[in-house]
Amino acid sequence: MKMKLSIAACLISLTTSVALADTLTAAQIADRNVAARGGANAWRTVTSITISGQMDAGGEQEAKLPYVLTMKRPHKSRLELRFQDKAAVQVFDGTQGWKWRPFLGRNEVEAYSAAETKSAADAAELDGPLADYAKKGTAIELQGMDKVEGNQAYKLKLTMKDGSARHLWIDAKTFQDVKIEGEPRRMDGKLRNVFVYSRDFRKEGGLTVPHVLETAIEGIAQTHKMTVDKVAVNPPVDDGMFGKATVQVASSR
Repeated sequence: MKMKLSIAACLISLTTSVALADTLTAAQIADRNVAARGGANAWRTVTSITISGQMDAGGEQEAKLPYVLTMKRPHKSRLELRFQDKAAVQVFDGTQGWKWRPFLGRNEVEAYSAAETKSAADAAELDGPLADYAKKGTAIELQGMDKVEGNQAYKLKLTMKDGSARHLWIDAKTFQDVKIEGEPRRMDGKLRNVFVYSRDFRKEGGLTVPHVLETAIEGIAQTHKMTVDKVAVNPPVDDGMFGKATVQVASSR
């Protein structure tokens, strides 16, 4: 009898959870995600952010490369990493981008390709894709529930103002964005889907920030992981560091 009551209680709990999930709208899920990440007001005060850590080098070696990623509104970014005592840099000033990769024997600063420029322009702002999404011209739609790494998650479809779309998964318990669809990549003659997983969320200056980002390509066993060691919120950042003229400055550091 006690076992039957226990099973009944579990079924009621499960049914209630499903019912609650069904009552949430896409807008409510977005609001809870922003709140879980620190709140809309907190993110609106953020004008710049610097994240440093290590990323996988790729290839057969398991080397880790130190990196520094700096982002500033509106839509500026700079990624600097060290490889074999050499600096590699890529910057985007909100309109144009440049890259410098001496470790590949490319000692001249190169402009972003059209595809790279579009990818940088389409990347989410530093506050994430759901903060003030309507003001950014993004429409959101709930497309049901999925499992992400064993946990229930809401699957949202985000349609950007230019008509492009991507999917985002929000954990049903924590309301953190735990998975997002990336730009497809052509590998082995086939266009493959790309997904970025976010884990290890921690408080940083009143915000909640993932400290592990892992990129997975559909059909490819090897993944690419970035770990975060330090986050600085609203550091002083000069606009000049996102321009072409500053790309090679990193070599002297």
